Amino acid sequence: MFSDFAISFKKQYLPSVVFDVFALLFAYFIPALSHLSGIPLYFAEPMRLVIILSIIFTRPANAYLLAISLPLFSYSVAAHPVFLKSLIMSVELLLNVFLLYLFSKYIKSLFSAALLSILMSKLFYYLLKYSLITFALLEGNLFSTPVGFQLVTLLVFSLLVFLFFKSGKNEK
Repeated sequence: MFSDFAISFKKQYLPSVVFDVFALLFAYFIPALSHLSGIPLYFAEPMRLVIILSIIFTRPANAYLLAISLPLFSYSVAAHPVFLKSLIMSVELLLNVFLLYLFSKYIKSLFSAALLSILMSKLFYYLLKYSLITFALLEGNLFSTPVGFQLVTLLVFSLLVFLFFKSGKNEK
């Protein structure tokens, strides 16, 4: 009986657990690497990259878990981004995951489904961020990452989904 559980765990959950450990380490070290190198690595949207890779290589529940936890984990270990921004980033990433799974069922082109899900989640994020800035709950510029970088990551992440995601394969 225990061996059946071990085999089941190994097949179903071990890849997600290993992926999550690496994702959390990645989130932990990105702020430090950015600070030490002077290169704003966050321009490449590392959390969204982890979410996209999770969608491609693990189960949907894992992608949702990472979408919630990565920004909050980053805040808890590095105090970056600030708490409210971490919350709206979690909302954005959750929406991105939800919309990608939804759109991949109804839109034949996975590239278009990914592009649309990222774009819509970004628009929602900027609406929330604008509201927080307007009410003086959040400081800073509306666009801290240049729009050009965001367009490049939008295209690259959509291409990753197009090339590697198999709609329905990991929806269990």
